[in-house]
Amino acid sequence: MKQNCNVELRISEDLLKKFLYVSEADNRTPSAQFAFMVRNNIAYYEKTKGKISDAELKKIDISEYLPKE
Repeated sequence: MKQNCNVELRISEDLLKKFLYVSEADNRTPSAQFAFMVRNNIAYYEKTKGKISDAELKKIDISEYLPKE
């Protein structure tokens, strides 16, 4: 089962307000809106620069983002 990870985000108050406005306008929670935006950004990246390989993904350490036990 996939587990959710936590990422701290630092943005200006103005940007946060606009983000929350868009989230509400799209009927999404802020978390769902962020995930939607990340998926779209990755899809655009892969469309313009090529698919990110599993081998490249295996090199990335995500341990600091996993829930602490």
